[in-house]
Amino acid sequence: MSEPLPAAAQAEASDSRVAEDERRSAFRQGLLAAIPKLRAFALSLAAHADHADDLVQETLMKAWNHQHGFQEGTNLKAWLFTILRNEYFSQLRKRKREVEDADGGYAAGVMTPAGQESQLDMSDLRLALQQLPDDQREAVVLVGASGFSYQEVAEICHVPVGTVKSRVNRARHKLAVLLGHAPTLRAGDEDPSEHK
Repeated sequence: MSEPLPAAAQAEASDSRVAEDERRSAFRQGLLAAIPKLRAFALSLAAHADHADDLVQETLMKAWNHQHGFQEGTNLKAWLFTILRNEYFSQLRKRKREVEDADGGYAAGVMTPAGQESQLDMSDLRLALQQLPDDQREAVVLVGASGFSYQEVAEICHVPVGTVKSRVNRARHKLAVLLGHAPTLRAGDEDPSEHK
């Protein structure tokens, strides 16, 4: 028979369990908070909402199963985005090797509805983004498309938060003008996108 642990060892084991439960709870809350941003990122990668949802689910499962590999104090959202991105490309490579419709019967019966308008809008956005100065494009993509906070973008770009806010504001204004969603400037008005 094994002897019972001394009181100090029992207290230490109990404290260890409590700390582990708290860590798991905080990790769980971080995962739940990241779901909307993960889904938005997955939708930007995947062609269909179902596929995006599957990517998010797989990301959350991998993150939960490998939470011991996450270093506390680092950026959980960036870690999750990396898992999602890697999962997307792994699935893409796997699908390239798959042959689903060997006889061609399914492909013959499928008709593709016109979807050019949204592709043209995306093309227009890409062209407009390319017309922005590099610092503005970087800031608006990180904040607007990637979902990072102004503070996170400031840390990534090594600039003050106010600079990031200014760059994003100028970029959004210029994009609105370039895409025809904002009135053009009148004579005498100052163009905020001209400032650096």
